[in-house]
Amino acid sequence: MTVLFLLLGFVLLIAGAETLVRGAVGLAERLKIPPIVIGLTLVGFGTSTPELVTSLQAMLAGAPGIAVGNVVGSNVANILLILGIAALLSPMSVAPAAIRRDGTVLVLASLACLAVVLTGAVPRWVGFAFLIALASYILITYISESENGSASAALHQAEAAAAPAAPQSVWLMVLSFAGGLALTILGARWLVASSIDFARIAGVSETVIGLTIVAVGTSLPELVTSAIAALRGQGDVAFGNIVGSNIFNILGILGVTAAVAPIPVPPEIAWFDIWVMLAATGALIAVAMTGWLIRRSEGLVLLMAYGAYLAATLVMASAT
Repeated sequence: MTVLFLLLGFVLLIAGAETLVRGAVGLAERLKIPPIVIGLTLVGFGTSTPELVTSLQAMLAGAPGIAVGNVVGSNVANILLILGIAALLSPMSVAPAAIRRDGTVLVLASLACLAVVLTGAVPRWVGFAFLIALASYILITYISESENGSASAALHQAEAAAAPAAPQSVWLMVLSFAGGLALTILGARWLVASSIDFARIAGVSETVIGLTIVAVGTSLPELVTSAIAALRGQGDVAFGNIVGSNIFNILGILGVTAAVAPIPVPPEIAWFDIWVMLAATGALIAVAMTGWLIRRSEGLVLLMAYGAYLAATLVMASAT
């Protein structure tokens, strides 16, 4: 039953996130909100909804290992697993102007996450500071891109265009948004409860489950979005989705979760996994800047690195 509820939790999370995005994007378009804003906020936030709700549920359930592990593990999976798969499906061209600022913000957010994790806890004031930083980033991006029509603006508009088709009726849009949110919350509850049970049965820590099974499961919306974009030849959209999602994960999800309740950081994340996340972020920037093209061979290397990370995590878990 534990595995069944785990799988059902994943299914509800994915279905809920997509349904929520459909409703939110439809309402935003009906309200004449510019596509750049939809791409910047609703699409990035929508694909990160499973991580947000899961981390909140984990903290409320007294499982900080799952809450923090979900954020760190999702960022690692987004880069090494999802970007690797997308690049294998189709080489991804990267527009320098479109990622220069967003890549810098991701690096700074990752370094801030490192600094906080090394202190052993994420206090409430850090959570609020992360949320202010995220709001500032969105505002500055919107103002600068609205004024100059940059390549980065075109990227965020393309992200909005690639979002799931919205219902035609306003009432259906509202129902889609509310129903998607309810499904996501229910899925997160089942996922967290079954993850705690699974960790006890398997004899591993909740942190390991959060870093692996939960992180990959909650990153499935990014996988679907990035894979579809890659197959359509929209490599910049796939890349932008991953970068934006990782920024949201750190500043938004960790920020909201810490603002609700201070988060103690498991020691294993501080001495191993956070460094893997930082190295993966560096690899992301490196492969993007080598000819501004992420080749299939580089995608394969990223996938192999993720396999090595999972193997190292499981070996360390079995040794403890």
